[in-house]
Amino acid sequence: MNKTVCELFAGVGGFRCGLNDVQLVNEKTIENGNWNFVWANQWEPSTKTQPAFECYNERFGKLKSHVNKDIAEVDKSIIPDHSLLVGGFPCQDYSVARSLSNEKGIEGKKGVLWWQIVEVIEEKQPPFILLENVDRLLRSPASQRGRDFGVMLRTLYENGYDVEWRVINAADYGFPQRRRRVFIFAYHENTEYYTKLNKLDYNTVLYKKGLFAKTFPIKLNLEKNKQTTLIPKEDNLHSTDEFNRTKINKKEFKDVVDISDKFSFHFYNTGLMNKGNIYTYKTEPEIHPSTTLGDIIEKEEVDEKYFLEGDKLEKMEYLKGSKKIPRKKPNGEEYLYSEGAIAFPDYQDRPARTMLTSESSINRSTHVVEDFKTKKLRTLTPVEAERIQMFPDNWTKINDKSMTEKRRFFMMGNALVVGIVKKLGENLEKIIEKE
Repeated sequence: MNKTVCELFAGVGGFRCGLNDVQLVNEKTIENGNWNFVWANQWEPSTKTQPAFECYNERFGKLKSHVNKDIAEVDKSIIPDHSLLVGGFPCQDYSVARSLSNEKGIEGKKGVLWWQIVEVIEEKQPPFILLENVDRLLRSPASQRGRDFGVMLRTLYENGYDVEWRVINAADYGFPQRRRRVFIFAYHENTEYYTKLNKLDYNTVLYKKGLFAKTFPIKLNLEKNKQTTLIPKEDNLHSTDEFNRTKINKKEFKDVVDISDKFSFHFYNTGLMNKGNIYTYKTEPEIHPSTTLGDIIEKEEVDEKYFLEGDKLEKMEYLKGSKKIPRKKPNGEEYLYSEGAIAFPDYQDRPARTMLTSESSINRSTHVVEDFKTKKLRTLTPVEAERIQMFPDNWTKINDKSMTEKRRFFMMGNALVVGIVKKLGENLEKIIEKE
């Protein structure tokens, strides 16, 4: 099987940088991997300019297969066949309902990008899928915990996939940022990999033989676990005897609308959906020595504009400190909102905190570091933000008016940790080569 990739919601190319171990040498992009990216889509609906797409084109070439168009308006049949579908998509409301006429059957909320991924899956049936999302996906929405992820899993089940997931904190495995994200790996029932894993019990898959277990080892602990099912009882005849013997929640879920209406479940950070049945564990990582913030800050002279002085320094010190802020509830009742102090400046002997899209602004979440040369306090440089996400230096520095310095920080706040994808890609290659 060829190692071909379709990249949705491509941003500035985080998945591609990881899978192909990309380097930037004298402004030239060097792809060291064996993955052939046959199609990529990037569209920012809220802006007139398209800086992320311009960056993707600048680094990977202006090709017809790089599409800057609302994915909802793309005819999915024109997308080339591919062996791996990847994408980092937003956490939205995945609820579904039956259409009023019932002619179209089940409808998801308009604008929810998950249903665009589903359209690609239904049209192209990729053998493998790797997705990334914020970890709160597993427990959203607050009014019906776990429903959204349940809808996703049921949809993948109906399209012939088993699914493995893991919440990964990048810093636990040696990367320079404390960033928790859920990675979702789905594999189709027509693959050799599916057949192989279905010969194993779910503990072996989750702790030893699955993609995440092989790439990011976890400690063996079978105590905190839960099980449930997403499918009707009559469809559960092909599930394992071991599954049927367990005391399990076997509610009646006829379709994805039933899941949307009735399903609620506490998903742990590690789990497997096998033939519609769910096994999930609360696991701990085998900790690796981390790259620290001090390891990645620039050691050369830094532009004075990043330094905090006067009012800016005073304001940042206030934002980082503990405080009680008077606020009012919607009913007019007054209360005090409390915030605890956070490190000021940031510790350089540990990984960076989670980087947000507001990075570099005068904001409580912005990193403040002691400059290596002057020992004065300053915000991060764009290069340091790129290093925290493990992109090549100056990846987002392109000759495009829309990619302002503020936008460079925004892009990194939205990106994934490239090193995680690189490690996963090494084992994904082995899986696909055996197909």
